[in-house]
Amino acid sequence: MHSELRWRQRFQNYETSLVELRGALEKTEYTKLERAGLIQLFEISFELAWKTVKDLLSYEGYTINSPKETLRQAFASGIIIEGELWLNALDTRNLFSHTYNNQLAEEAVALIKDMYTPLLFALEATLKSRLQ
Repeated sequence: MHSELRWRQRFQNYETSLVELRGALEKTEYTKLERAGLIQLFEISFELAWKTVKDLLSYEGYTINSPKETLRQAFASGIIIEGELWLNALDTRNLFSHTYNNQLAEEAVALIKDMYTPLLFALEATLKSRLQ
């Protein structure tokens, strides 16, 4: 079983990644390099999001073995809302590896900005409330 300290430490890393992601989201136009950077920051933040939730769920006594299981249990436990959108974000990460393709990279940025980062910020607020 995981300790409370582990999920709290992972949450700190998650918050740090979101600070960087917020900064990148402030731009309205991106060079190719900046766009690739935004996508990478999202990928890092998303990875930390599900791993933080997995650590929290493990601390709470759940045994979970994959990102999909983590997201499903987080939805069932009320940690996240819009479970299907979270699973869609997980599946869509493969698109993000094609940042060399301008059209796919632009689609990735739109998804990140419009659909997926609100999930990450909502999770941050939920996890903060659990720390208190």
